[in-house]
Amino acid sequence: MSALFDLSGKFALVTGGAQGLGRMIAEGLLRAGATVAITSRKADACEAAAAEMAALGRCIALPCDLSSPEAAVDLAGRVRAACGGKLHVIVNNAGKTWGGPVDSFPDKAWPGVMMVNVQAPFTLLRELLPELEAAATPDDPARVINIGSVAGKVTERLSAYSYSASKAAIHMLSRDLAGDLAARNINVNAVMPGFFPTRMTAHMRDAEDVDPKVLAHIPMHRMGRADEIAGTIVFLASRAGGYITGAEIPVDGGLVGCG
Repeated sequence: MSALFDLSGKFALVTGGAQGLGRMIAEGLLRAGATVAITSRKADACEAAAAEMAALGRCIALPCDLSSPEAAVDLAGRVRAACGGKLHVIVNNAGKTWGGPVDSFPDKAWPGVMMVNVQAPFTLLRELLPELEAAATPDDPARVINIGSVAGKVTERLSAYSYSASKAAIHMLSRDLAGDLAARNINVNAVMPGFFPTRMTAHMRDAEDVDPKVLAHIPMHRMGRADEIAGTIVFLASRAGGYITGAEIPVDGGLVGCG
């Protein structure tokens, strides 16, 4: 059974992999045997995280601010050089958000959020298609896993209009790409996390104590754990998930499915 989830010999890219959900995902892939390249906007944070995760396996720091198409193209070139011509897994996790009242929500809250959350994942995939195809076989497709959000599926009243719209967009983009790339042995799926203990939810928590109103909103009455998001990604990246493409998978304690 363990062979179903073994990623030994695979090369994976996790954008935004130095902290938060990305760090949880990167550690999970490393534990499953993959070599993992991580990105972060801050070079020192990226290098430090890669050094810490090296205890779990080979982890490569590729600092990058994905706030422009040119940066995504540059990152693709560095991934190409690092992966040796074969890229088995891309996890597009890097994200950006903006919150504010609808009456004063600014126009400047849109371009950067859409760039990081939607356009950068597309540009990376486009640029790295040769490496994905080189790694793919009919029995073991290459995998692209786009990290969406429950906020792009259900109304969460977050007043984060560009963020929720961008997450709905990455869900649909994943389905479009899955249909176009299935014949090229590349699986594309979207994962929709709910509430996890990350910097993005820090305002809902006081250390380990979570706002009771948030917990009451979640059918399972708790936040997600690191191994739960990591396990979902390992499943999709491994032989166990080889027959899944075009899916939108909530990892949210029931927010989507029980709503």
